[in-house]
Amino acid sequence: MHKDFFGMALNLDQLATFVNVADLGSFTAAADMEGLTQPAVSLQVKGLEQRLGVRLIERVGRRAQPTAAGLDLLVHARRLLQASAAAEEAMMPYRDGASGRVRIGSGGTASIHLLPRAIAAARKSMPGLEITVHIGNADDILHDLEANSLDIAVVAMPASGRNFQIEPFYEEELLAVAPAGSLMPEGGPDAAFMRERALLLYEGGNTRRAIDEWLAAPDARTRPAMEFGSIEAIKELVAVGLGWSILPGLALKRERAGLVTTSSLKPRLTRRLAMVLRRDKHLTRGLREMMKCLREFKN
Repeated sequence: MHKDFFGMALNLDQLATFVNVADLGSFTAAADMEGLTQPAVSLQVKGLEQRLGVRLIERVGRRAQPTAAGLDLLVHARRLLQASAAAEEAMMPYRDGASGRVRIGSGGTASIHLLPRAIAAARKSMPGLEITVHIGNADDILHDLEANSLDIAVVAMPASGRNFQIEPFYEEELLAVAPAGSLMPEGGPDAAFMRERALLLYEGGNTRRAIDEWLAAPDARTRPAMEFGSIEAIKELVAVGLGWSILPGLALKRERAGLVTTSSLKPRLTRRLAMVLRRDKHLTRGLREMMKCLREFKN
């Protein structure tokens, strides 16, 4: 028994599967994330339990949770997996000339108007860095981040999650947008003024929630004339006179054709963008460079 215990090396695949089951609270969810069957995941965890001679996962209701031994092992398992990832990263520059990979999740506005400049800066510093961008709503992006299918998310605040590290890095103003030639009130339109217009609003997400709160009337729910999933589409519809909108300043920075009129709101409305990572995420050189370039982003 003593010889077997110390004679066999720990299996990193088993450790990774154990961490995923503990984090997700489900063998099935871990199987989906790893592209395995649920029985295969169960065998991985069982093999690790047999290797160590202790019970690591127990079912509490419908949720799989680490035992006391499992909680202790999680600390060491994360450290071993991070060290393994660091070892792989150290070899990447020697393999096919690559310098690493960063998978980013972001909403539409940031992916069009903010990320390209930050990505260009990161690629200038690390020409071999592979960067992919997944566009979606904040809830889906954070879910993918939790599942470790993304390395970093760029989303509008608030963002929450006990396993997340959240770093606000950019604040932008939300602006009233009207067809070119529209008369804006002095000092900017207030909520009552905007509610009287036909509003074309972005559907869903933290930005929309902030706009709804700003527009809220004490005795009525804001009812936009139309809702869209694309801020670029809203800009085009405002330009042809179908209504007014409230849009992030980033989406209007390159609006030089004179097709719309913009103004600050009264009172001003802003939103903050944040970088979100898993707390246990290994910060590769490429990921550190991407975060540095996002922090340095300026209007």
